[in-house]
Amino acid sequence: MRSLEIMDTTLRDGEQTSGVSFNANEKLGVAKLLLQSVKVDRLEVASARVSEGEFQAVKKITKWADENGMIDKIEVLGFIDGRASLDWIYKSGARVVNLLSKGSLKHLQGQLRKTPGQHVQDVKDAVAYAEKLGIKVNLYLEDWSNGMLTSRDYVWYLLDELQNENIQRFMLPDTLGVMNQVQAFDFCYACRERYPKLHFDFHAHNDYDLALANVYSSVLAGVNGIHTTVNGLGERAGNAPLASVVGVIKDHLARKINVNEEKINTVSRIVETFSGVRIPANKPLVGENVFTQTCGVHADGDSKDDLYFNRLMPERFGRERKYALGKTSGKANIKKNLEELGMTLEEETMKKVTQKVIELGDKKETVTTEDLPYIVSDVLNQSMEEMPILIKHYSLSLSKGMRPFASVNIEVNGQMHEGTASGDGQYDAFMNAIWSVYEKLGKERPVLKDYFVRIPPGGKTDALVETLITWDFKGKEFKTRGLDPDQVEAAIKATARMLNLMEQQNSSYSEPLSVNNNK
Repeated sequence: MRSLEIMDTTLRDGEQTSGVSFNANEKLGVAKLLLQSVKVDRLEVASARVSEGEFQAVKKITKWADENGMIDKIEVLGFIDGRASLDWIYKSGARVVNLLSKGSLKHLQGQLRKTPGQHVQDVKDAVAYAEKLGIKVNLYLEDWSNGMLTSRDYVWYLLDELQNENIQRFMLPDTLGVMNQVQAFDFCYACRERYPKLHFDFHAHNDYDLALANVYSSVLAGVNGIHTTVNGLGERAGNAPLASVVGVIKDHLARKINVNEEKINTVSRIVETFSGVRIPANKPLVGENVFTQTCGVHADGDSKDDLYFNRLMPERFGRERKYALGKTSGKANIKKNLEELGMTLEEETMKKVTQKVIELGDKKETVTTEDLPYIVSDVLNQSMEEMPILIKHYSLSLSKGMRPFASVNIEVNGQMHEGTASGDGQYDAFMNAIWSVYEKLGKERPVLKDYFVRIPPGGKTDALVETLITWDFKGKEFKTRGLDPDQVEAAIKATARMLNLMEQQNSSYSEPLSVNNNK
C-alpha cells in the first residue's frame, strides 16, 4: 500500500506528438491545472536548450511554481552535454533535472560512441555540477527496455556505479515501446529486487497498444512512480494516458495516489483544444461515448436495478451517464432521454417514437436528446412549419475585400421579423442578423462553445456535411446538429434547432425542458 507517484509529461513528451506545439501561456495553463486541480505529484515541462520560446515558457512556469511552493514539482529534461543543459535549466528557474543517460549498450555505442566507464563518469560529473547549482537529479535510462533484453550486464553496471550518487529517482523508459506486460513485470521486478533502496519510475510507450498493461505490470512489480500524458499524447503511438492509468491503479491495484480524478475530464478537454488532437469518441474515461449506453436492454436494466453499472461511475470523472438513441434503442432508452427533457408520453406514442428513432438509426442518422422534440412532433403529425421559430428566408453574400453580409427573415410565434448584419464569415454574419432580431425582442440567447464539422471520407465535394454545435445557456451545455451538402446550410439547420429548443423551453410544454449538461 505504498503511495505511488504520478509524474505527467504532457508538456514535454506529449509535445513530441507530430504537429503539436504549446505556446508559453498554454503550457502555464496546463501546468496549473495538472498541479492545482488534478494534483499530479510532478510535471516534466520541457527539454533543455530546445528554443528561446521553450526557455521563456519554463520561466513562466517556474516563477508561478516558486510563488506557490511547487518548484520541486517542476522537472526539465536535460542532456549529458557538459554544463550546457544544467546552466540552461538553472537560468530558467527550474530546480529538478531529468538527466538523459543511455540505458542500453546499443544506444551508448551507436550514438555516443563511448565506453560504459566513460559514460558513467560523464553522469557523475553532471550530478556533481547539478549539486553545486542546487539542482536535484533524476536519471532516465534511455532505451532501458532494450537494455534489459540485450545488454542486462550493462544496465547492472550502470546502476551499480550510480546507486550511491545523489540521484533522487532512476527512471525506466520503454523508449521504443517494445515490451509486453510479462517483460514489464520481470524487468521492473529484477531492478526492484536487486536495488531495493532505489526509487524507480516506469515510463511506457504505446507502440503495441500495451502501455497501460505494462504500467499495470510495473506497479505489481513494485515501482515507485508512473509517467503519464493527458489523452495519451506522445511520440509515435503516444504514452500511457493519465485517465486510464488512474482508473486502473485505483480500481485494480488499490494503490494510494494523490490524483483528483474528478478533474481529469476538464484537463483532457483543455489539452484537446490546445493540441488540436481530437479525443476519440470511444477513448476510455474521457471519450464522448464511454458513459453512454446504446443497447435498450442495458437502459432497462439500469432503470430496474443499475444492472449495467460498474466501478467506473461517470460522476467520479466529472461526467454523467447517457443513453444513446439509434437502431438498438428500446423504450427504456427513449424514456430516459425524455425524462431529461421533462417529457412523458402515452404508451402508443412511445411506441411510435421508438420506431422512428430505430428507422433513423438504420439510416445511420445521429439522434440526440435534443432531436426528440422534433421526432415527437413528427409522430404527432405536427410539421416543422408549426414550430415556434421559422427561418423563412435568408441571403448571404461573400465578396473579396469586403466583410460577409447576411439578411434574414425569421418568424417568431407567427410574427415576421427582419435582421441584417455583417460578420467575420458568412455564418457569423447570419448569427449577427439573428441576434439583432432577438435583441429587439428582448430574448435571451446562448453562447456558442464549440463548432465541429465532419465530412465523410472520400473527398467528394458534394458529400454531406454534419455540423455539431455546442451551446451554453446559463451554465448548461447542449448540442444541436445540422446535415446538408453545404457547410453553412448545415450550421443554419443546427442553429434553427437551437432556437426552437430554447423557445420550447419557455412555452411549448407544461413542464420546462431541462437542457442536457454535457460536462
